[in-house]
Order: sequence, then C-alpha cells, then structure tokens
Amino acid sequence: MSLSLPSDPPRARSLVRVLPEAIAALSGTSSWFAPARSAIVFVIDGLGAANLAARSGHARFLAAAGGRKDVARTVFPSTTAAALTSLLTGTPPGEHGILGYRVRVPGARDTVNQLKGWETDGLDPHAWQRAVPLLERETAAGRPVFVVSHGKYAGTGFTEAILRGAQFVAVDDLRDRALRAADLAADNPGALIYLYAPDLDAVGHKHGWESDRWTAALERVDAAARVLDDALRQNAGAVVTADHGMVDIPRHRQILLAEGDALLDGVALIGGEPRMLHLYAEQGAEASLLEAWRASESSRSWVVSRDEAIGSGLFGPVDAAVRDRIGDVVVAARGGIVYYDDRVADKAPRRMVGQHGSLTDAERIVPLIRLGAFAG
Repeated sequence: MSLSLPSDPPRARSLVRVLPEAIAALSGTSSWFAPARSAIVFVIDGLGAANLAARSGHARFLAAAGGRKDVARTVFPSTTAAALTSLLTGTPPGEHGILGYRVRVPGARDTVNQLKGWETDGLDPHAWQRAVPLLERETAAGRPVFVVSHGKYAGTGFTEAILRGAQFVAVDDLRDRALRAADLAADNPGALIYLYAPDLDAVGHKHGWESDRWTAALERVDAAARVLDDALRQNAGAVVTADHGMVDIPRHRQILLAEGDALLDGVALIGGEPRMLHLYAEQGAEASLLEAWRASESSRSWVVSRDEAIGSGLFGPVDAAVRDRIGDVVVAARGGIVYYDDRVADKAPRRMVGQHGSLTDAERIVPLIRLGAFAG
C-alpha cells in the first residue's frame, strides 16, 4: 500500500546540518554560511517559520533579516528532545535514539521521559543518547565551546546528554544572554557558542501561539535577536533557528482514549506525545492494532507500522539498538487534533494549547536566519 507520507524537497536544508555547517564556517568550508572567526547558533524553542510569518509585524527584525527561503526542516518527531539532540549531535533520531517525549525502554513495561525524566527515570546520559555531542567533540579538538542558557538547565541529565564538553554559562535574562554570547564570540577566536531561548515555547504550550501572550513573548525574542546582531563584532557569525513550530489545538479537538475504547485493544503502553504516538502492542496484537487504528484514524492521521516507519526513513537511518524504542504502531496527527490517554490520572497536560510533534509543515519548517559574518 502507498503510505502517502509527506517528503522533504530534495534541496531542503535539514536542522541536522546546522551545527556542522556552522563549525565548517570557522574554517571557511561551509556550503551554507560565509566564513566567520567565531560562530553562534541561536535556538528559539518553538518558533516555526509559519508562526513567524503570521506574526511578522511583531518580529520586524527577524522578518527583515530572513526571507521566505531562509528555512530548514526539523526532524521527526518534531519535538524538543528529538530535535535538539539531532541539532547538537548532527545525527537523526534513529541514530541518537531520542525518538520523542516518552518512549519504552526495550523489554520494559513502562515509558521514560526523554526531556525531563533523566534523573527520575534512571537514564544514563552517556549511554541512552547514543551519538557523540558535537560540542564535546569540538572541545576535545581544542576549540573554545560555550553554552549560554538559563541557569535552570545547568547540570540536568538532558544537558549532559547533548551539551556535555562545553562550558555552561548561566544567564537568566534573555537580553543579557544574547549580549553574553556576543562577548564570548568576540573574546574567543574560533569559538562555537550555543545560545538557547526556551521562553516562547513555554508560553505557546500554555496559552497558544495565537495568544496575545505569545505575541508579547515573540517581541521579546525579536528584541534579543536584534541585540545579538548589534553586538556581533570581530567577524562573528550567528544563525537563528528553532527546534520545531507550533499549532494550536482547542479542547474540543482532543481525542480522549478512555477505558473500553476499541482503539486501546491490544495496547500495552502509549508513548510519544499528543500529536505523535508510539503505540506498543501486547505480544501478538501488532497487526490487529495497526488495522484498528488505520480503519479509525487514517482520515486525520498518518498511521504506520514500525517497519513502515523505518523503511520510509521517518526517523532517518535506525540503529539496531534503537529499533525497539519505536512503537509497534506510529500515529502522527495530520489534522488539527491531539490524542490523550484518558486513563491517566494526571489531566494537567490536557490544558496545553500549543502542540507539536507531527509531520505537518507548520511543525517541521523552522527559520534559518543568518546574522553578522554569516549574512555576508
């Protein structure tokens, strides 16, 4: 059967290549960026290209600095844990093994949180995340490498998994964070700097990207990008990008999977996130589970088996050790819906408005805006 999955244009830029190309620019060998003395990769969590275009009047600096073609495509699933790991290792999810928000440990009867649960779920950041972080590699080669981020992320398991090797510089105010990154770039020839802004994503999840609060947060992010650009000196280059975009899903578009629902027949565990489910089947129920979900949900979601997902390249090349982290059935929302397991006691996640994780352009196309020496 034809899976009718969306495919990337042949010439599309991938988020996986952003950091390797920034590193290459430091030696004048990048095919994306002009040569630079030092490089900053500024990640604005949750800023999709469509979100930016729709609110361009509130982000005049970013809108003017980037054109319609200044975009890249994030990985699948289009979610923070998978995308940031791909950005910072230069590998797709099928290789590094971070395949969404929650996945099953192969052979276990529970799922683990790959963004916030490293400590509580007992994940080893040096083993569960299987690729060598690029910042660690560059530090070992003698390059000055810095992470400029909010202090709350210092020392976390996820930080260790994807950012280890770099000097962590904690700056809680976003404007000051941008200025600090520019100073580090100027003061350290050959430096590679990762600058991170989580604010927009947090507001979007809580209030939706179409809310006034998100627009106000976008204005603050835009101001920080302008500050960064103004502060760049000593032939420093910067690129502004994101891990994913966002879509707003109202409460009445939530699909609740309740006790006794036929779609739960044969389901042992549910992983992933509301717009991208990993369904782990009871032994022997894989085929019937796939058939049931296809019959019910194919009009509004892409529904594929694990083998089909791997064969179509959804996760990139898949390492054998990673294969069983993928659900027996993978469900990616095509329409404006989300899925929630209504049997779970904690209903707080259902208050989220802004969502992401699936294959739509709104979730996968992100800005790729060049500043400073990179704009040359």
